[in-house]
Amino acid sequence: MNETKTVALISLGCPKNLVNSEEMLALLSDAGYVFTDRVQSADAVIINTCAFIESAKSEAIEKILETAAMREENPDVKIIVTGCLAQRYPREIREELPEVDGILGTGSYSEIVTVLDGVLRGERPTCRGSVSAPLRELPRIVSTGPAWAYLRIAEGCDNRCAYCVIPSLRGRFRSRKKEDVLAEARELVAAGCKELILVAQDITRYGMDLYGKPCLAELVKELCKLDVSWIRLHYLYPELVNDELIDVIAAEPKVVKYLDIPIQHINDGILKRMNRRSTGGEIRVLFQKLRERIPGLVLRTSIITGLPGEGEAEFEELCTFLRQARLERAGFFPYSPEEGTPAAEMPDRCTREEAERRAQLCMELQGEIMDEFDESLVGRTLPVLCMGRTEDGSPWGRSPYDSPDIDSRVVFSGSAAPGELTEVLITAADEGELIGEQVGE
Repeated sequence: MNETKTVALISLGCPKNLVNSEEMLALLSDAGYVFTDRVQSADAVIINTCAFIESAKSEAIEKILETAAMREENPDVKIIVTGCLAQRYPREIREELPEVDGILGTGSYSEIVTVLDGVLRGERPTCRGSVSAPLRELPRIVSTGPAWAYLRIAEGCDNRCAYCVIPSLRGRFRSRKKEDVLAEARELVAAGCKELILVAQDITRYGMDLYGKPCLAELVKELCKLDVSWIRLHYLYPELVNDELIDVIAAEPKVVKYLDIPIQHINDGILKRMNRRSTGGEIRVLFQKLRERIPGLVLRTSIITGLPGEGEAEFEELCTFLRQARLERAGFFPYSPEEGTPAAEMPDRCTREEAERRAQLCMELQGEIMDEFDESLVGRTLPVLCMGRTEDGSPWGRSPYDSPDIDSRVVFSGSAAPGELTEVLITAADEGELIGEQVGE
């Protein structure tokens, strides 16, 4: 392979997809490929796609077409589509997107070098291995910078929620061995990483397939022994948040008191239709217990509006819950019927417009709650991980209460450099953004 061949990689979708992109970067680098941010001049462009819901599919297709349009100035550029769209729709991509040269599914990320080599020889390969094959430990080039990184602890999902296609795209739930997770964490910390964000489709299920019991609490305790400042937990399913895990979160100062627990709804009937394992009452009890036992806790969740069967009464129960629970962070998504899922065949479906209207109403309601929380932080001094500089040169970063790309940020005066953990006095809250001053300047 000619070492002068350049590759651009575009990563769409979730943090887990980004980790796959980082693995492909490492494999390609080891094979001698050179990376470029200039898509227009690359020899090949890899688009790692999401296909979870309709909007994600549309984004992926738009990005493919946008990249193909660059052939007007770079007619020889090759396009490889990887990830969930490639896994789910290989035939449709071949038939409807002839601009695509190579297809690589979610079960075949380790084959990226073989596929890219073939594409550059003029071949048009399709590679889709088993999505439930045993996990392979792959090298990785972290793209988020030295200050923080995602640490994937498992792949796939066994929950089989009625609206979700993830099991068919990512396979059964498979935990990474504890020693492999810890070894990667040590490497990340040695490279300067101050925050590890644990991700999987369901991190609370970690270890059940390998060790016969949930082992997230044990893993977190081991990670806390490392020289890392923050450990953040993403995507905890409510039914497996047990007392042992709560005790570890409460006791370990390195575990940020921010938990992302996607509940999707609160009405018992809708939860049952979703094939969720918790009732609304169990969710309420859990949230109350978490608040009582973890001082200063910030809760984040995800909600789906407009699932078949959600009428005005079910939606009003959801809104009442949001008013009462006062969750500090939340995301809302109108139901997207996905072919191959049980929910797509359910009767009593509301219109897309109505699902979107309900999501918007929830966002407006939640916006007031989030603004109130932000106002409560004014006058407090918070640790802030500096992420960069704004256009006017001010440092900006994230507090423990904010996860990358989904929550707000802190803009402050001071000299903090990207990657530095500093103390910031919060002086104002402005439309979802905190303003502050670096302490000790």
